[in-house]
Amino acid sequence: MNNILSSFILVPLLMMLVLFFCKNMQQVRSTMVSGASILLLLTAYLSYMFVQERAISSEEMLFVSNTMWYPSLNIQYSVGVDGISILMIILTSVIIFTGVFSSWNMDMAKEYFLWYCLLAIGVYGFFISLDLFTMFLFYELALIPMYLLIGVWGTGKKEYSAMKLTLMLMGGSAFLLIGILGIYYTSGHTSMNILELANMHIPIEQQYWIFPATFLGFGVLGALFPFHTWSPDGHASAPTAVSMLHAGVLMKLGGYGCFRVAINLMPEAAQELSWIFLILTGISVVYGALSAVVQTDLKYINAYSSVSHCGLVLFALLMLNKTAMTGAVLQMLSHGLMTALFFALIGLIYGRTHTRDIRQMGGLMKIMPFASVCYVIAGLASLGLPSLSGFVAEMTIFVGSFQHDDMFRRVLTVAATCSIVITAVYILRTVGKILYGPVLDESHLKLSDATWYEKVSAVSLIVCIVAIGIYPSVFFNLIGDSLAPIISRLSIL
Repeated sequence: MNNILSSFILVPLLMMLVLFFCKNMQQVRSTMVSGASILLLLTAYLSYMFVQERAISSEEMLFVSNTMWYPSLNIQYSVGVDGISILMIILTSVIIFTGVFSSWNMDMAKEYFLWYCLLAIGVYGFFISLDLFTMFLFYELALIPMYLLIGVWGTGKKEYSAMKLTLMLMGGSAFLLIGILGIYYTSGHTSMNILELANMHIPIEQQYWIFPATFLGFGVLGALFPFHTWSPDGHASAPTAVSMLHAGVLMKLGGYGCFRVAINLMPEAAQELSWIFLILTGISVVYGALSAVVQTDLKYINAYSSVSHCGLVLFALLMLNKTAMTGAVLQMLSHGLMTALFFALIGLIYGRTHTRDIRQMGGLMKIMPFASVCYVIAGLASLGLPSLSGFVAEMTIFVGSFQHDDMFRRVLTVAATCSIVITAVYILRTVGKILYGPVLDESHLKLSDATWYEKVSAVSLIVCIVAIGIYPSVFFNLIGDSLAPIISRLSIL
C-alpha cells in the first residue's frame, strides 16, 4: 500500500513522458483523459483501503513509508495519509479530471498539459508528505508552473498577474522556509518528520516567532489579508483549468499547511497568538465578500469570493476546537469543488460571448439552459443552500466558532456570519443580470450550449457538491479521526 501513495507522483510523471511523444491533439487528449482517469481510480482504491485500515488501526497516519535521501540533515522521502489528506487527494483528483475536459481545445495543448501535470505532481506530493523539507519542495514545485501557465496561456494583464502572483508567493515561501528551519533547529535538529516533531517540545519562546512565520508563509497562499491581492489578478488572467486547479486545490495548500505544520507543531503559540490572525482572517471573510459585490467581471467576482471563503477556512482553524476545525476541512473541500465549477462555467460563457462583463450579458438561461442551471447550482452552493456542500461546511464552522466562551471570538464569529448575507447579494445579483432579463446582445442568440466534454466537467463537480451536502457524515468521520491527535495536543496545554 505504501507504493500507491508514490503512484500519485509517478502517474503524472508518466503522463508527462507520454506527452513528449504525442504528435497531435487527439493523442494529447487521450493521454490526459487516461491519466486523469487512472488518478481517479487510484484515489477511489486508496480511499477504500484507508477506511478498511482505519477500522483496525489507531495510528495517526496510515500507509507510512520512509526513505532517507539526505542523511546529514535528516531529510527523508516520508509519505503517509490520514482522513484529511485523503479528502485533499480526492479533491485534487476530481479537479484534475474535470480540468482536462475544460481545456479540451487549448492552444499549444501539449506544452500546456506538461506544465499542468507538473503542477499536479507538486500538489499531490505536498498532501502525502510527512517530511517538512520534502513538503516544502513539493510546495515550491506546485508554484513554479503557475507563472508560465498564466503568463503564456492567460488573458488580459497576464504578464503582470503572473509576476505578481509569483513574487508574492515566493515572499511567503521565504517566511515559510525560515519557519521550517526554526522548527528543525529548535527541536534538536534530529528530524524533519512531522510525526516525530509533534512528540518533541519546541520551547515556547521559540514558538512565538516560528508560529507567525510559518502561519504567514502558508497564509499568503490561503489569501490571508492583506496579502491576498495576488489572488484576484491571478484568477482573472489564468486559463480556465488553471483557475480551477488554482482556486480549487492550490489555495488549499495554505490552509492544509497552517493546520498540519503551524498549529500541529506549535500548539502553545497557536493558542497564545491566534487572536492576531483571527482579526486578519475575519477581515478577509467580510472584505472578500464586500469586494465581490462591486465587481463586474465574472472572474473577479469569483476570485474575491474565494478570498472570503478561504479566509473562513483559516478563521475556523484558529478557533482551535474540533467542531470549527472539522468545518474548516469541509470548507476546503466544498469551496474547492464549487469554485472549480464556477470557473469552468465562466470559461464556457467567456468562450462563447467573448466577455466576462455582467453588464453586457442577459437572458442566457434561454440561450444556454444547461450551463445556466449549473451556474445557479454553483451559486446556491456558494451562498449556503441546505443539501449542498456549502451549507454543511459553513454551519459547522459557525457553530464551532460560537462555542467559545470569550466575547472576542463570539463577536468575530457574528461578524463573519455577515458574509453569508453579502454572498447572497453578489450571487443573486450576478445570476439575475446574466441569466434572466432581456438579451443585451443580439449576437448571443446564436450561441450554443455546453458541449459533451463541458457537461462531463460540470456534472462531475455537481455530483460531488450534492454528495457532501446529502451525506456529510461520511466526511465528518474521516475528519474527526484525523483531528483527534491534534485536538489532544491542544487540550493538554
